[in-house]
Amino acid sequence: MTARSIPRPHHRHHVKAAAADPYDRGVARGEQLRDAVPAAIDAYDRLFALGPITPARVREDAERGLDAIGRFRPGARAEIEGIAHGSGAEPWRIGALNARTEILARSAAVPPGECTTIVRRAACDGRSAPRTFGVQTWDWHIELSALWHTLEVRGGRHNFVGLTEDGILGKIGVNSAGLALHFNILGHVRDSIGGIPVHVLAAIVLEEAGSVAEAVEIVRSAPLASSGSFALFDETDAVLLDLSPVGVFSMQPEQGMLVRTNHFLMPGPAADEKTWLHQPDSGERYDFVRARLARTEPPATPDDLAGCLVTRDGEPPVTCLPDLDKPLGQRWASLATVTLEPSTRTARILDGTPADMGSRDWRTLTAG
Repeated sequence: MTARSIPRPHHRHHVKAAAADPYDRGVARGEQLRDAVPAAIDAYDRLFALGPITPARVREDAERGLDAIGRFRPGARAEIEGIAHGSGAEPWRIGALNARTEILARSAAVPPGECTTIVRRAACDGRSAPRTFGVQTWDWHIELSALWHTLEVRGGRHNFVGLTEDGILGKIGVNSAGLALHFNILGHVRDSIGGIPVHVLAAIVLEEAGSVAEAVEIVRSAPLASSGSFALFDETDAVLLDLSPVGVFSMQPEQGMLVRTNHFLMPGPAADEKTWLHQPDSGERYDFVRARLARTEPPATPDDLAGCLVTRDGEPPVTCLPDLDKPLGQRWASLATVTLEPSTRTARILDGTPADMGSRDWRTLTAG
């Protein structure tokens, strides 16, 4: 099987929304996704049902998530309601998409793996300032391969660009202040509904934070009931934040590198990790990437960094290819590869796996 066997749309949506009012931004986003949102809702309904999570439970969870968002950031809830209006969907339906991670935490289905992230902070050589850049794969169910888009959001405190799923406020990106965010999912036994959905929090950080320090402050102020990991970096600073219902835990770069897969790296939350979700896959990918970085010259460019995520048969599936013979819920793939560079406020999105570099074009977006 090759990366070209991953089904992809002929034309990938690019959504632009520019308005000072969050509801108006949401309406603009929803109108551009009017034909796509029903398919996203249907895809997640099928994934929820595998859980099995009943439709009534999904709606209850979605409404609780919306209430939590409204208490923390009323503007974010207004933007979600705007997406619902623009796309013709009920607000709780868009709420369920934005809380899909938290709702799926109830699921009895077992996913085999997830994303891999590397951030490099290149030290100052005496002639130039430090340079920080990052890359990640976004690995998810093949059924969602046509249901994500690139985006430009303008009108909040900071503009931001990047990638997200249809109907979801945010995921991966960089903003006009030079704050970048890569996103990985984690699993803790206390994950539940009732806090800020991690995808919504990512969008809030990209809209509001002007630096790593501001981003950390926002994350630590958020009521959390679920888990995830944000690799946060600006032109001169980088930190890895592991989010969980038992707290937020930070890690600094080691030898100028942050490496992230899908298991907790700090002992506190790791004690109650859902190890059955992502292990041994996550640990194998983590060790493989760290070993590769240790034996090679430090990557000098985002493309060099992305090359570190290319894997082949017999290696841990950092480049993730689906087994199309498997059933719904077990067909995972690297749906996109994303590089972020704070100094140029640039996100580059490859509609493909890292192995597709050179055969597929990057879409380059600038938040400035």
